[in-house]
Amino acid sequence: MNILHLEASHGWGGQEIRILREAEGMRERGHTVILAVTRGGGLVSRAKNAGFIVYELNFRRASWPICLFQLLSIMRKHKIDLVNTHSSLDSWIGGIAARIARRSIVRTRHLSTNIKPGFNSRFVYGTLADFVVTTCSSILPMIVKQSGKSPDQCKSIATGVNPKLIQVTPGESVAFRKKWNIEADDFLVGTACFMRSWKGIDDLLKAADRLRDVPNLKWVIIGGGHAERHHRFAAELKLANVIFTGHLDHPFPAIAALDIFALLSTAHEGVSQAILQAAYLGKPLIATRTGGLGEVCIDQQTGLNVAPFSPLEVAEAVMKLKESSELRSFFGENAKRLVLEQFTLTHTLDEMEKVYRALPQRENSLW
Repeated sequence: MNILHLEASHGWGGQEIRILREAEGMRERGHTVILAVTRGGGLVSRAKNAGFIVYELNFRRASWPICLFQLLSIMRKHKIDLVNTHSSLDSWIGGIAARIARRSIVRTRHLSTNIKPGFNSRFVYGTLADFVVTTCSSILPMIVKQSGKSPDQCKSIATGVNPKLIQVTPGESVAFRKKWNIEADDFLVGTACFMRSWKGIDDLLKAADRLRDVPNLKWVIIGGGHAERHHRFAAELKLANVIFTGHLDHPFPAIAALDIFALLSTAHEGVSQAILQAAYLGKPLIATRTGGLGEVCIDQQTGLNVAPFSPLEVAEAVMKLKESSELRSFFGENAKRLVLEQFTLTHTLDEMEKVYRALPQRENSLW
């Protein structure tokens, strides 16, 4: 099968990483994958370095006539069977091009936020898509309702992790603790994310403030992003037990060094890669049910659920887990088992391939 991925986003984050990993996986399974990406986007150089043919297009509305011609030319040249769109702008122009070329269309929705009801959602998710894939199940009912599609034309397929890449030796975690002056008997609660306003970092810091007098309890915040305001807030609270590592190219030793992994997102979250990585590493979880987090942090099975904006609940959950090594082991073992059974990259590729193969292969005169 010849697959064309479209991406109008300029960034490099979970959405773009999924596109590239999925493309690599499908190529290994014998499919041909071509990418058409916004000019200068974060996916361009990385996809080229991975050996893919990449076209750089201008997906802005003012350039749609030219972009439409370019997409039709790409589809004809590479005998594209299926177009997979990912963002709003590429879904519009890419969907129109694919309809003209009579190619099948999959729309992948990466965000867990609501979509506006009305013509836009009906057209983009209904008319301009044969099948809609989401990355978490919580938004499926909304997609079905607002697109007008039947439930069997929509499916949640989470972005799975590759266990081969999440390998940590005991020495690596020891080295991490030593680097940050963490003692052997320190109990570590941490998170890993690209820091944004909705990642719940302030709630984690407020929980740390509530538990500041608990001996040997330390908090680790792994990741870059918009960190300055959180640094300032931690300084205002005079928290001496919080460690900001900044961005780590290889975060797994840091995650493996934790005793508890927490992700307290308040919005926009799908099935987070970080929480899956922590789960695979056998960490007991504390998380909100925002987006797809509740699919991984299953209350009383793989961890404890807390409400968004609830530092008191976070503090109580931390103490409950800190005081019970048996409960931590139970949650951690269940978390790893869940990832291996449902959330690996192999599962993602298997499910996406099923979607692709079930779509009609249309005849047309363009080729």
